[in-house]
Amino acid sequence: MKTRSIQLAEVLTIDRTAASDGDCRTLPYVGLEHIEKDTGHFAEDFRQKPEILLATKYRFTHRHVLYGKLRPNLNKTVLPDFDGVCTTEILPLLAHPQTLDRGYLYGALLSKPFVKWATNNVSGANLPRLDPDRLLEYEIELPDLSEQQRIAAQLQQADRLRRSRRHALEFTDTFLPAAFLELFGDPLSNIGGWATQILDTCCERFIDYRGRTPEYSSEGIPHVTSTCIKEHEIQWAAAKYVTDATYVSYMTRGLPARGDVILTTEAPLGESAVIKTDDRFSVAQRLLLIRPGLSILPDYLCHLLSHRSFRPRLLQFATGSTVKGISSESFRAIPIALPPLPIQQKFAALVEHVERLRAAQREALRQAEHLFASLLDRAFEG
Repeated sequence: MKTRSIQLAEVLTIDRTAASDGDCRTLPYVGLEHIEKDTGHFAEDFRQKPEILLATKYRFTHRHVLYGKLRPNLNKTVLPDFDGVCTTEILPLLAHPQTLDRGYLYGALLSKPFVKWATNNVSGANLPRLDPDRLLEYEIELPDLSEQQRIAAQLQQADRLRRSRRHALEFTDTFLPAAFLELFGDPLSNIGGWATQILDTCCERFIDYRGRTPEYSSEGIPHVTSTCIKEHEIQWAAAKYVTDATYVSYMTRGLPARGDVILTTEAPLGESAVIKTDDRFSVAQRLLLIRPGLSILPDYLCHLLSHRSFRPRLLQFATGSTVKGISSESFRAIPIALPPLPIQQKFAALVEHVERLRAAQREALRQAEHLFASLLDRAFEG
């Protein structure tokens, strides 16, 4: 494949057209917070809506590529399919269609060589930015237009695949909350008229982990903090590590076991997960370990505690003016409805099925992400 090295200044324009008051009132606004790091996608919570901010904004169209110049190591680049306005920390780039394909430019800006170059060419200590004039000096390896379009089409196809994998996983994540409501109803209304008990009588053990942050090591035993508890799972990739000696000294309050439920007791309050491993790990402060008794299954307790409709009850027993937290003593006094075990077992079977499905979907998403990254590497590093 023949290419020529050319500066971006020759093949694109940084379009700093100021948005009018009418544009700002009617067109969707894009800020840096609306663009994901590294993925080339808008954030999941981004909604196309105007935001009236007292600041200058740039106007962009569906023909632009949006590039975040602030902290370029975050690699915030997207291809909008709509017209809108954006913060001036985002540069609307307009490829010259006779020489540079828009999709090829998008891939080049996401590539490792460009991100490394941009990170090494920032100015400003506290808020490092890539100067727009410096951006235009970047030399890109440019094949002929038909080859650019072929590469861009491959990237687009791979991107569609990873988007569809992500959407499938997001859809699956909505199933269990809906199934919980279908089987048990609203957690606070107890429409089934089931017996009510306080947690102290239907659970066997409570361990309120406290203490200083331990000294971490580069490897060893995982140390689970409140940030690791998300979506009813322990996110092991987010865990740090402690040595064997630190683990022994830190876990004197008691060890977690398979089937226990972990609850975050403060900032955030109410995230929960069931322990489904026999491997050793240490537990950080602001986490409460609950061992369910014979009348309550771990999956039911876990999803009950983290259900959005149950949060008002947790807050009712929490203390603190600025940051709400709940102690082991207060938690024990919370009343809950106890559905018959066969209904809990039906829900637990659904949880097991969905967890297997999610594992398969995550692997499919990982493969799609790997495909996209491989195509980027082949096009812009090879």
